[in-house]
Amino acid sequence: MAVVAASLTLAVLPGDAAAAPGDQATEATSPEQATQLAADATHELEVVTEQFNEAQETLEQQQAAAAAVAQTVAEAQARLAALDEQVRRVARSAFTGENLSRFNALMTSGSPDEFVSQVTTLDSIAGHTNDVLAQVSAAATAAAQAQADAEAAAAAAEQTLQDVATRQRDLTSRVDDYQAQYDALTVVQQEEVVEEHAGPVLEAPVEVVATSSSAQVAVDTAMAQLGDPYVWAAGGPDAFDCSGLTQYAYAAAGVTLPHSSRLQSTMGTAVSRSELQPGDLVFFRSPVSHVGMYIGGGQMVHAATFGVPVQVTSVDMAGYAGARRFLG
Repeated sequence: MAVVAASLTLAVLPGDAAAAPGDQATEATSPEQATQLAADATHELEVVTEQFNEAQETLEQQQAAAAAVAQTVAEAQARLAALDEQVRRVARSAFTGENLSRFNALMTSGSPDEFVSQVTTLDSIAGHTNDVLAQVSAAATAAAQAQADAEAAAAAAEQTLQDVATRQRDLTSRVDDYQAQYDALTVVQQEEVVEEHAGPVLEAPVEVVATSSSAQVAVDTAMAQLGDPYVWAAGGPDAFDCSGLTQYAYAAAGVTLPHSSRLQSTMGTAVSRSELQPGDLVFFRSPVSHVGMYIGGGQMVHAATFGVPVQVTSVDMAGYAGARRFLG
């Protein structure tokens, strides 16, 4: 079985926690144990793939938030500069203008009404100046808070990136362990591992008819990928992992989904097994780590696992966890 060059993982499997995965395969006392170890490893590989996908989604959201806050900072600073200029104009007016004190108003007024008029003008200028200063202060505070938020968001995004990169390096170092474990199995055992995880390979229907034009687009797009290879964290157009395939198919129908089976399982409208319609997404395992698209007749299309191309299988694959509808 060809393992893709992208990073993969192998969590600690049952048995000696300190032993390497390859050692466990070697120490297996029966073909059944070796087969189970490989099946467990396959599941862990999928789980971590989806965790990585979700981490990428989170990182992109944090980066978008940081960019939005940076825009807020720029707007606040521009407002601050504009208000500062207003203050300067008021100050210049107060310094160079005539009749800008109550004493001058008293000495130069020709009547009580004129005096009241000049004092009212002075009070208006003072009030305006205070309002402008208050706005300047509020803008400065907003700019400072926005800057702090931007820096915090950027720091969080950077930390997420570092965590993902560290995990990716660790996963890469474990690829050979799983490859050796899988290669140690017989052909029959390898087939058992794949079928347990990916379901039996079924003949694709000649035609899938959805209940709406948008659902039809999503289904047709997913079915058009039959035979494309599974590649860890891939989202098309020529290779996919499970959530990458459903994300790609739904994008063609104008629906934006995250590249994460768990996140996809929290969206849309829940539907029961008996209510499934072509285009619905079906989810597996707890917590959710796999997704496929229902195509009718108890079948689904999915990107199963590495070494297995996009294929049609039974929706009753082990670990069924529920379904969601995104399109009418």
